[in-house]
Amino acid sequence: MTQKQRLLEYLQSGLKLTRINAWAQLGILECPARLSELRRDGHKIRTDRKTVTNRYGEKVSVAVWSMDV
Repeated sequence: MTQKQRLLEYLQSGLKLTRINAWAQLGILECPARLSELRRDGHKIRTDRKTVTNRYGEKVSVAVWSMDV
């Protein structure tokens, strides 16, 4: 199974994805590149932004990807 296939199945199952869980759960380091490929293939992937606090106490914005299923 390719990274694109793993990523698509994950999103189609209704789960949300960030860069952190893409690496931890799917073994995909360059998740934005795979998402671009899926979008180019015609899949509608939504990007939302979420503010989180990093380990240094700083507020940062992260992308959260999902699909309407």
